Amino acid sequence: QELISDISHQVKTPIANLKVINSTLLENEVPVQKQKEFLTAQATQLDKLDFLMQAMIKTSRLETGVISLEKKSQPLYDTLAAALGGILLNAEKKQINVQVDCPENLIVSHDRKWTGEALFNILDNAVKYTPEGGQIRVSVESWEMYVKIDITDTGIGISEQHQGAIFKRFYREDIVHDVDGIGIGLYLAREIVTLQGGYIRVTSEVGKGSTFS
Repeated sequence: QELISDISHQVKTPIANLKVINSTLLENEVPVQKQKEFLTAQATQLDKLDFLMQAMIKTSRLETGVISLEKKSQPLYDTLAAALGGILLNAEKKQINVQVDCPENLIVSHDRKWTGEALFNILDNAVKYTPEGGQIRVSVESWEMYVKIDITDTGIGISEQHQGAIFKRFYREDIVHDVDGIGIGLYLAREIVTLQGGYIRVTSEVGKGSTFS
Protein backbone atom coordinates (compact mmCIF):
# COMPACT_ATOMS: atom_id res chain seq x y z
CA GLN A 1 0.00 0.00 0.00
CA GLU A 2 2.82 2.41 0.89
CA LEU A 3 4.64 1.60 -2.35
CA ILE A 4 1.52 2.32 -4.42
CA SER A 5 1.04 5.62 -2.60
CA ASP A 6 4.67 6.58 -3.27
CA ILE A 7 4.37 5.77 -6.98
CA SER A 8 1.15 7.76 -7.28
CA HIS A 9 2.76 10.79 -5.67
CA GLN A 10 5.92 10.67 -7.78
CA VAL A 11 4.29 10.28 -11.20
CA LYS A 12 1.93 13.23 -10.78
CA THR A 13 4.43 15.93 -11.79
CA PRO A 14 5.82 14.37 -15.01
CA ILE A 15 2.34 13.33 -16.13
CA ALA A 16 0.98 16.83 -15.47
CA ASN A 17 3.86 18.34 -17.44
CA LEU A 18 3.25 15.97 -20.35
CA LYS A 19 -0.44 16.91 -20.42
CA VAL A 20 0.39 20.62 -20.57
CA ILE A 21 2.86 20.10 -23.42
CA ASN A 22 0.46 17.88 -25.33
CA SER A 23 -2.50 20.25 -25.01
CA THR A 24 -0.33 23.22 -26.02
CA LEU A 25 0.79 21.48 -29.20
CA LEU A 26 -2.72 20.29 -30.06
CA GLU A 27 -4.66 23.46 -29.33
CA ASN A 28 -2.31 26.15 -30.60
CA GLU A 29 -0.43 27.03 -33.75
CA VAL A 30 3.12 26.61 -32.53
CA PRO A 31 6.13 27.72 -34.64
CA VAL A 32 8.46 24.94 -35.73
CA GLN A 33 11.27 26.07 -33.43
CA LYS A 34 8.91 26.15 -30.46
CA GLN A 35 7.60 22.71 -31.41
CA LYS A 36 11.14 21.37 -31.15
CA GLU A 37 11.53 22.94 -27.71
CA PHE A 38 8.26 21.42 -26.53
CA LEU A 39 9.20 18.00 -27.92
CA THR A 40 12.58 18.18 -26.18
CA ALA A 41 10.82 19.01 -22.91
CA GLN A 42 8.42 16.14 -23.54
CA ALA A 43 11.32 13.72 -24.06
CA THR A 44 12.86 14.90 -20.78
CA GLN A 45 9.65 14.22 -18.87
CA LEU A 46 9.31 10.79 -20.49
CA ASP A 47 12.89 9.96 -19.48
CA LYS A 48 12.09 10.96 -15.89
CA LEU A 49 8.99 8.80 -15.93
CA ASP A 50 10.92 5.84 -17.34
CA PHE A 51 13.69 6.27 -14.75
CA LEU A 52 11.11 6.41 -11.99
CA MET A 53 9.38 3.24 -13.18
CA GLN A 54 12.66 1.33 -13.47
CA ALA A 55 13.67 2.44 -9.98
CA MET A 56 10.32 1.39 -8.55
CA ILE A 57 10.52 -2.01 -10.25
CA LYS A 58 13.93 -2.60 -8.67
CA THR A 59 12.64 -1.45 -5.29
CA SER A 60 9.56 -3.65 -5.44
CA ARG A 61 11.54 -6.73 -6.49
CA LEU A 62 14.07 -6.26 -3.71
CA GLU A 63 11.44 -5.62 -1.04
CA THR A 64 9.26 -8.59 -2.02
CA GLY A 65 12.15 -11.00 -2.46
CA VAL A 66 11.47 -11.56 -6.16
CA ILE A 67 15.16 -10.86 -6.70
CA SER A 68 17.54 -12.85 -4.53
CA LEU A 69 21.09 -11.59 -4.25
CA GLU A 70 23.75 -14.15 -5.13
CA LYS A 71 26.90 -13.59 -3.11
CA LYS A 72 30.09 -15.01 -4.60
CA SER A 73 33.74 -14.61 -3.68
CA GLN A 74 35.09 -12.29 -6.37
CA PRO A 75 37.33 -9.22 -6.79
CA LEU A 76 35.74 -6.11 -5.30
CA TYR A 77 37.97 -3.98 -7.54
CA ASP A 78 36.11 -5.12 -10.67
CA THR A 79 32.73 -4.27 -9.14
CA LEU A 80 33.96 -0.86 -8.04
CA ALA A 81 35.55 -0.17 -11.43
CA ALA A 82 32.24 -0.90 -13.19
CA ALA A 83 30.40 1.50 -10.86
CA LEU A 84 33.02 4.21 -11.39
CA GLY A 85 32.70 3.79 -15.15
CA GLY A 86 29.13 5.05 -14.89
CA ILE A 87 30.06 8.38 -13.28
CA LEU A 88 33.46 9.34 -14.70
CA LEU A 89 32.09 11.23 -17.72
CA ASN A 90 29.91 13.48 -15.57
CA ALA A 91 32.77 13.91 -13.11
CA GLU A 92 35.06 15.01 -15.94
CA LYS A 93 32.47 17.52 -17.16
CA LYS A 94 32.55 19.14 -13.72
CA GLN A 95 36.34 18.76 -13.44
CA ILE A 96 35.91 16.65 -10.32
CA ASN A 97 39.02 14.72 -9.35
CA VAL A 98 38.18 11.07 -8.55
CA GLN A 99 40.75 9.11 -6.53
CA VAL A 100 40.51 5.38 -5.82
CA ASP A 101 42.44 3.30 -3.31
CA CYS A 102 41.36 -0.34 -3.61
CA PRO A 103 43.61 -3.44 -3.74
CA GLU A 104 43.11 -5.19 -7.08
CA ASN A 105 43.51 -8.63 -5.51
CA LEU A 106 40.96 -8.13 -2.71
CA ILE A 107 38.41 -10.96 -2.85
CA VAL A 108 35.06 -10.24 -1.19
CA SER A 109 31.85 -12.27 -1.04
CA HIS A 110 29.19 -10.08 -2.67
CA ASP A 111 26.60 -9.90 -5.42
CA ARG A 112 28.46 -8.06 -8.17
CA LYS A 113 25.47 -6.65 -10.06
CA TRP A 114 23.57 -5.29 -7.07
CA THR A 115 26.62 -4.17 -5.10
CA GLY A 116 27.66 -2.27 -8.22
CA GLU A 117 24.22 -0.67 -8.28
CA ALA A 118 24.58 0.45 -4.65
CA LEU A 119 28.07 1.87 -5.23
CA PHE A 120 26.96 3.65 -8.39
CA ASN A 121 24.03 5.30 -6.60
CA ILE A 122 26.30 6.72 -3.90
CA LEU A 123 28.97 7.81 -6.40
CA ASP A 124 26.35 9.37 -8.67
CA ASN A 125 25.06 11.46 -5.77
CA ALA A 126 28.61 12.49 -4.92
CA VAL A 127 29.08 13.84 -8.46
CA LYS A 128 25.68 15.58 -8.48
CA TYR A 129 26.24 17.43 -5.21
CA THR A 130 29.94 18.23 -5.53
CA PRO A 131 30.72 21.63 -7.09
CA GLU A 132 32.98 21.98 -10.11
CA GLY A 133 36.63 21.40 -9.31
CA GLY A 134 35.81 19.29 -6.26
CA GLN A 135 37.09 15.89 -5.24
CA ILE A 136 35.73 12.40 -4.65
CA ARG A 137 37.83 9.77 -2.91
CA VAL A 138 37.04 6.06 -2.69
CA SER A 139 39.04 4.01 -0.20
CA VAL A 140 38.72 0.34 0.70
CA GLU A 141 39.98 -1.28 3.89
CA SER A 142 39.96 -5.01 4.58
CA TRP A 143 39.39 -6.16 8.15
CA GLU A 144 39.19 -9.65 9.60
CA MET A 145 35.39 -9.92 9.51
CA TYR A 146 34.36 -7.31 6.96
CA VAL A 147 35.43 -4.84 4.29
CA LYS A 148 34.91 -1.11 4.72
CA ILE A 149 34.34 1.18 1.74
CA ASP A 150 34.48 4.95 2.25
CA ILE A 151 33.16 7.29 -0.45
CA THR A 152 34.11 10.85 0.47
CA ASP A 153 33.24 14.01 -1.44
CA THR A 154 33.78 17.74 -1.08
CA GLY A 155 30.15 18.46 -1.85
CA ILE A 156 27.48 20.62 -0.27
CA GLY A 157 27.13 18.35 2.75
CA ILE A 158 24.04 17.20 4.65
CA SER A 159 22.74 18.97 7.73
CA GLU A 160 22.66 16.87 10.90
CA GLN A 161 18.87 16.94 11.21
CA HIS A 162 18.49 15.41 7.74
CA GLN A 163 21.15 12.70 7.98
CA GLY A 164 18.75 10.20 9.52
CA ALA A 165 16.19 10.69 6.76
CA ILE A 166 18.25 10.55 3.56
CA PHE A 167 17.90 6.76 3.27
CA LYS A 168 14.10 6.95 3.21
CA ARG A 169 12.38 6.26 -0.09
CA PHE A 170 11.87 9.45 -2.15
CA TYR A 171 13.36 11.69 0.53
CA ARG A 172 15.08 14.84 -0.77
CA GLU A 173 16.10 18.01 1.04
CA ASP A 174 14.47 21.21 -0.21
CA ILE A 175 17.85 22.73 -1.11
CA VAL A 176 18.55 20.01 -3.73
CA HIS A 177 15.24 20.07 -5.59
CA ASP A 178 16.90 21.88 -8.51
CA VAL A 179 19.23 18.88 -9.02
CA ASP A 180 17.98 15.93 -11.09
CA GLY A 181 16.91 12.98 -8.98
CA ILE A 182 13.93 11.33 -7.31
CA GLY A 183 15.35 10.34 -3.93
CA ILE A 184 15.51 6.58 -4.50
CA GLY A 185 19.25 5.94 -4.93
CA LEU A 186 20.33 5.91 -1.29
CA TYR A 187 17.26 3.92 -0.29
CA LEU A 188 18.15 1.23 -2.84
CA ALA A 189 21.81 1.29 -1.78
CA ARG A 190 20.89 0.67 1.84
CA GLU A 191 18.49 -2.15 0.93
CA ILE A 192 21.13 -3.86 -1.22
CA VAL A 193 23.87 -3.60 1.40
CA THR A 194 21.56 -4.68 4.23
CA LEU A 195 20.43 -7.77 2.31
CA GLN A 196 24.09 -8.81 2.15
CA GLY A 197 24.62 -8.43 5.88
CA GLY A 198 26.23 -4.99 5.77
CA TYR A 199 25.20 -1.47 6.69
CA ILE A 200 25.65 2.11 5.49
CA ARG A 201 26.27 5.18 7.60
CA VAL A 202 26.99 8.80 6.74
CA THR A 203 29.07 11.53 8.34
CA SER A 204 28.72 14.98 6.89
CA GLU A 205 29.25 18.68 7.44
CA VAL A 206 27.36 21.35 5.53
CA GLY A 207 29.62 23.16 3.09
CA LYS A 208 32.49 20.69 3.48
CA GLY A 209 31.25 17.35 2.18
CA SER A 210 30.13 13.87 3.14
CA THR A 211 31.49 10.38 3.70
CA PHE A 212 29.34 7.31 3.09
CA SER A 213 30.75 4.15 4.66
